[in-house]
Amino acid sequence: MSEKEKMLDGHLYQPYSSELYKDREFCQGMLYEYNRLSPLHRDERDLILKKLLKCKGELCIEQPFHCSYGYNIEIGLNFYSDINLTILDKAKVSIGDNVILGPNVQIYTAAHPYNEVQRIKGLEYAKPVTIYDNVWIGGNVTILLGVKINQGAIIGAGSVVTHDIPPYVIAAGNPCEVIRSITQEDVHKKW
Repeated sequence: MSEKEKMLDGHLYQPYSSELYKDREFCQGMLYEYNRLSPLHRDERDLILKKLLKCKGELCIEQPFHCSYGYNIEIGLNFYSDINLTILDKAKVSIGDNVILGPNVQIYTAAHPYNEVQRIKGLEYAKPVTIYDNVWIGGNVTILLGVKINQGAIIGAGSVVTHDIPPYVIAAGNPCEVIRSITQEDVHKKW
């Protein structure tokens, strides 16, 4: 089994293998071009993102944007991310339709083993992150490996999401915890 196959299957793997290094190098080259383009060159920016990510349709990721590989990221329709989105996509990151991310959101799928000998060898492992449809994630939120944020949830700014979040709730904090359900009053609120 190659190191890439180990990574994608959730096993301990060596991220410094030549195949994974080349994959990251390709991704970093694409992101270098993306992040250097003028915001006015929207079509060129979109072309780069469509080569790098699996996108269902139009999306907007404000510059700068950073990720590890790109090919492990799937994004649904009507996606928006503010500046400084970072996705360490060592495992699959699935983002549904109508998702909004505030500035400085970080999604981490990778971690290092507790065993110090394995860490010294540079080994790591990865678990997928899933963000379902109609989720809003505030600024400066960190989402850790293996987490699912369910349909319609809202994550408050500055949160660290360490475990699954149920649908249609407002959650915040470090660690992120459910504060309350989203009510009909919230849905019909006039701003």
